[in-house]
Amino acid sequence: MKPESLHLTLKFIGEQPESAIEPIQQALASIRVNAFEIHFQGYGFFPTAKSPRVFWLGVHAGPALPALADAIDEKLAALGIPKEDRAFSPHLTLARAAGASASPRRMKSDAPNRNFHRLQEKLGALPAPEFGTMTPREFFLYQSQLSPKGSKYTKLAGFPLA
Repeated sequence: MKPESLHLTLKFIGEQPESAIEPIQQALASIRVNAFEIHFQGYGFFPTAKSPRVFWLGVHAGPALPALADAIDEKLAALGIPKEDRAFSPHLTLARAAGASASPRRMKSDAPNRNFHRLQEKLGALPAPEFGTMTPREFFLYQSQLSPKGSKYTKLAGFPLA
C-alpha cells in the first residue's frame, strides 16, 4: 500500500453526483471539534483471522474520534446520505489481499491467505506492538477511484479541528 493511501475512514459516503460535492463540503465545514490525540496500538484482520482480506492497525482516541465520526454522520444525513448502520470501528488499513474487497463483513469468496497467515505467525511471536501517537489538526474529504492497481485517493477539501 502506498503511504499516500493511508487514511482513517470517518464516514464512507458512497458514489455521489458532482452537484453533491459543494453541499457536502459546506456541511463538513460547519463541524466544530477540538483536536485530540490518536494512539496506534494493536492489529487485526478483516473479516476474520482465519480468512483475512485486510490487515489493520488499531486506532485509539477516547471519545473525541467517535464524536467526530458521529458529527459527520449527522451532518451528511441531513443531506440524504444514509447514516452508518454499524458502530464506528476506527482502524488504519495497512494491507489488502490482491483483488479483495475492503468490507469488514464476511463474504462467500473469503478463504485462507498464506501471506497473511505468515504475518500472523511472525506478529504473534512479538510483544504487543505500539506504533506511536499523533494529533490530527484537520480532517479531509477524499474522492476514491477504484482500479485494478488499487484505489486512488484525491483530496477534495480539508476541514480544521479546533
